[in-house]
Amino acid sequence: MSHSSAPGHDGGDLVDLERYPIHEPGRRPYQDLVENCRREIAARGCVSLPGFLTPAALAALRADNEKVSHRAFVSKCRTNVYFGVDDESLPAGHPKRIFMERTSAFVPADEIDAGSVQRRLYDWPPFTAFVADCLGEAVLHKYADPVADTIVNVVGPGEAFPWHFDTNDFSVSILTQPAEEGGLFEYAPNIRSTDDENYPGVARVLAGGREGVLSLDLAPGDLQIFKGRNSLHRVTEVAGARPRFTTIFSYAREPGMIGRVARTRQLYGKVMPVHIQAEKAGERSDRLED
Repeated sequence: MSHSSAPGHDGGDLVDLERYPIHEPGRRPYQDLVENCRREIAARGCVSLPGFLTPAALAALRADNEKVSHRAFVSKCRTNVYFGVDDESLPAGHPKRIFMERTSAFVPADEIDAGSVQRRLYDWPPFTAFVADCLGEAVLHKYADPVADTIVNVVGPGEAFPWHFDTNDFSVSILTQPAEEGGLFEYAPNIRSTDDENYPGVARVLAGGREGVLSLDLAPGDLQIFKGRNSLHRVTEVAGARPRFTTIFSYAREPGMIGRVARTRQLYGKVMPVHIQAEKAGERSDRLED
């Protein structure tokens, strides 16, 4: 915990530093905060920090999300939790053969304004260092994907975000606008590992099993640190008149993490040369199903 920075226009003015002194890693309050976060992540695969942003920063971030929400790429498809195709060689009921209706809407990273609250917070080194400390990582890398490093998720009325795994190792998010009804975050922490897909466990959740499934009702301005690579998760159906906005910051253990071409195109409607180059080079830190 050797990082330090004073609050200021670089990002420190966005966080409630009295409650969450992430700019002072050498002090005991910071260390206590990190220890509490680590315990929660170890026990539940996720931690939520209420009121992480200042009221002014939250209002500005919500306004930023509203401003760019029309830039979201909307895709509708039937997909399994791995974003893969059907494999008829497998028995019925296998997770690869269970397909769900999905409507996703993401504002890609290259559509986020450079001076926005979202980008300023993501680019502020103490924020990344704090996330790394909470996850017990000596070093944590921002996602290298120019389309997906920090994005906005928009879930409209009548829509849901069905069960899936994340491509990146960790996700950090801030809900800025909740649904009037629904829109709960549900997840099965660490249901798979890097050497075991645990298809039977995944199948039980997809069949409606609730054992090991946790539900989190987030409030605007809460910071959520989540291990989404190995934890099956979803957002339940949104009801009411307004969409649900979430700002998402993505990280990885290894530098240079890039999304696969097919999934990037499916989620964001475009790819860049770096995606094609990375896929040709086989640059991936694990061999898990996407």
